[in-house]
Amino acid sequence: MEGKAFFIDTTLCTGCRGCQIACKQWNQLPATKTENWGSHQNPKDLSFYTYKLVRFFEDTGDDDKPVWYFFPDQCRHCVDPPCKEIPEDPNAVIVDELTGAVLYTDKLKKVSSEDMQESCPYNIPRAQPGTGYMAKCTMCVDRVQNGLLPACVKTCPTGAMIFGDRDKMVALAKKRLAEVKGKFPKATLSGIEDTRVFYLLADKPAKIYEYAQATITPGGIDRKTALKRIARPLKELSKEWQLLHKLAS
Repeated sequence: MEGKAFFIDTTLCTGCRGCQIACKQWNQLPATKTENWGSHQNPKDLSFYTYKLVRFFEDTGDDDKPVWYFFPDQCRHCVDPPCKEIPEDPNAVIVDELTGAVLYTDKLKKVSSEDMQESCPYNIPRAQPGTGYMAKCTMCVDRVQNGLLPACVKTCPTGAMIFGDRDKMVALAKKRLAEVKGKFPKATLSGIEDTRVFYLLADKPAKIYEYAQATITPGGIDRKTALKRIARPLKELSKEWQLLHKLAS
């Protein structure tokens, strides 16, 4: 499989958030207001102005000692992106031929941001309040096409983020997994089969982050999204029946 990919080794991530800041700087994104809400993580979530976010989770290990997990969250640049199936215009979401980067255009303004977000098994797309425009990580495609590393990768001080040809990143990820199994026996790789951003996790994905892993069906969506799509029309239909019942009585 050609194109580029990120390999993110979360066992090496220290939560410094250098990647988060580098993303802001390169993409000229404005700062967002943060607050002390009792977590190392800030801001609380991704947004139209925050493409990359180092998520923080605290747990208790088998020895009853606290364990910290850091998860650099971003668009996974799916090999077969479900979000591309939502707009009627095939050019609203573009897949770059050279890198495989999934890129959003301003044509998405006419598309329901809720539908776009629900189509993503990783809960990534975000809309600008009041406009309908949507944004997310671009894989720094402008840098990559000019022979440079993505800003987040260039900044990472521990080598937790690596970028290159996808086949080489897959091989590196598998090699690294074998190396860390002694220290992290529950370690696993997430997203290696169907995305261009895959992770080495120190523990089971569900223990680290709800969207650390997802199963993308051949139809392009995961089970949770499919259920949401079924539930929404039923909810709207229920409202219509309630209105008809009220009018009839």
